[in-house]
Amino acid sequence: MLGGGFVISFSLVSLVVTESLYLSESFIALGTGAFWSRSVYLGLTCSGNTAGDSWCSVAQQISPPRTEVIGYVTSLGPVMTCMWIMSSIIVWIFVPQMTMLGALAISACIAPTDPVLANSIVKGRFADKFIAPRLQNIIIAESGANDGLGYSFLFLALYLIEYGDNPLGALSIWFSDTILYVIGLSVVYGIFIGWLGLKMLRWAIKKKWVGRESFLVFAMALGFFIVGTCGMAGGDDVLACFVAGNVFTLDDWYRLETKDDHLAPTVDLLLNLTAFSYFGLIIPWGSFLENTALLSLPKLVCMSLALLVLRRLPAVLLTHKFIPAIHTWQHAVFAGYFGPIGVSAVFYLTVLSEYTRGLQRDGVSGDFMTKLQETATLVVWFMVVSSVFVHGITVPLIVVCVHAPFFGP
Repeated sequence: MLGGGFVISFSLVSLVVTESLYLSESFIALGTGAFWSRSVYLGLTCSGNTAGDSWCSVAQQISPPRTEVIGYVTSLGPVMTCMWIMSSIIVWIFVPQMTMLGALAISACIAPTDPVLANSIVKGRFADKFIAPRLQNIIIAESGANDGLGYSFLFLALYLIEYGDNPLGALSIWFSDTILYVIGLSVVYGIFIGWLGLKMLRWAIKKKWVGRESFLVFAMALGFFIVGTCGMAGGDDVLACFVAGNVFTLDDWYRLETKDDHLAPTVDLLLNLTAFSYFGLIIPWGSFLENTALLSLPKLVCMSLALLVLRRLPAVLLTHKFIPAIHTWQHAVFAGYFGPIGVSAVFYLTVLSEYTRGLQRDGVSGDFMTKLQETATLVVWFMVVSSVFVHGITVPLIVVCVHAPFFGP
């Protein structure tokens, strides 16, 4: 929060500070950091708890979707719901003695299409040549917006597990706490910050206070600021960043002004490499072989194949007529197949693990919660590995194996 707020503030007067006052950026940053260390250490500590997720949210600062509203709503509503239900059925079938509610909680982690992987895979030379721009846009836009639905699916299952003897009470708490507060707060806050950031930047540009470098990093700083502030308030910072990014680029002014600069793609690349390198270090590789009583490796492989094929493809094939951006069956097959699982799944796994540990401390079904947490960790991480590999080689395979622009404009 503090880092993002400082960069936003400095960006608005960067040219005045460096060209008129002749103060260096390092001097200003060092003095600001010294002030923080003495007066607002608590706030810095709180914002540090969400720093690990900040790059994920910044990566979602994309241009607003250009697809028709009905297609966008179809992708986020029926398709996303079917993905959740289908994933739950598959997990319930493969995991021994797992309840449907437990399967629903686990599947809520892997149902959303990951924005980081979607953005990195459907953008680039291969994708631009073989995948229609409208199809690229709807995949990226859906992957950013569906995090709110994933959050609601996860907590619907968790509340039903916690308040199993009072389902109406669980639904009431879910609607008030998750839908109205968490998701509602995130959307409203994202709209406000995105609008305010755009107005502030335009005003500072007119005053000629903003240097080019600060102009380029402004949107990223806005994302970091939202992560800290919205996370501290208990909102869904990922969803808030996506909403703010869409509002911030609603008139296309900022996107057009920065389209020829390579700073954002470079930062995205750096963050993606860093994040997934870190994931490679912390993935419980040994558990894929050791948890034979829970899920053997052959079962994990079969389950992952079933999820990759059936989790999304049937829903898109059934509803693609309502999504104008998907105007051929080839588009429908690709969009149905292409539903990467990555950073979002890890984020929701962390939320699920923290919540189940809290229930265990409260004495709620300790054995079941332990099994749910262990199963979720095993399934989610294996699906992340499977998706990164399978979806990561999709675009090159289209070029190398098919040799035909099935997905051209």
